[in-house]
Amino acid sequence: MRPPGSAPGRYGAPVSTREGHGPETPHHAPTLDDRLAAAEAEERAEARRSLRARLRGGPVLRAVGRADRAGMRWLRGQARSRRVTHVIRVYSRLGEHGAAWIVLGAAGAAIDRRHRRDWVEGMAGVAVAYLVNTSLKQVARRPRPDFDDLPPLIATPGPLSFPSSHSASSAAAVVGYAPLLPASPLLVLGASSMAISRVHLGVHYPSDIAVGATLGTLVAHGVRRLGRGTAGDAA
Repeated sequence: MRPPGSAPGRYGAPVSTREGHGPETPHHAPTLDDRLAAAEAEERAEARRSLRARLRGGPVLRAVGRADRAGMRWLRGQARSRRVTHVIRVYSRLGEHGAAWIVLGAAGAAIDRRHRRDWVEGMAGVAVAYLVNTSLKQVARRPRPDFDDLPPLIATPGPLSFPSSHSASSAAAVVGYAPLLPASPLLVLGASSMAISRVHLGVHYPSDIAVGATLGTLVAHGVRRLGRGTAGDAA
């Protein structure tokens, strides 16, 4: 039985409504769910502030912002089936931290002993591209997209978006492995699909993908040149 002059609170606990006292709200430490919800709300607000800042910028930034939004909506509209989205999600997870491309390089080095050094250089390119990209993310600190009509369809290891690590490591894999594979067009298709999957899943802007791919390509070429220079000096 509730004491006189009280009413049920949010969780069923009595709250005083006596005249002159006002409601007595219980004080409790925030739970883990409360802290996670607050952090998520702040990330969403920061994402919207970031996009608004680009749209208020100069003509180039405004054009990029509009293209990012249009590109995300167009890609999401190309695959509305739940089954297709599930396949895209599973495939995209293989690219976390460049894992799929590192595994491919390790397999190539183990099988193709004649070109083992080239495979190892390719893996190094993927790893360095990933590390450089991750470092650049900490500098750029662009939040991931946040649109009410384009919710993210996959969990991410962090809140930062620019550039895309999936895109950087995929581009580096193409530079490092394509010369070693007879079916290099399939590698290009797989790497491109890996990068674009991030836009469809709502966790990257198209500009994240473009810059990540450019970065990964440049880094991988640099690693290859460095490796060949070291090999020449050793000879």
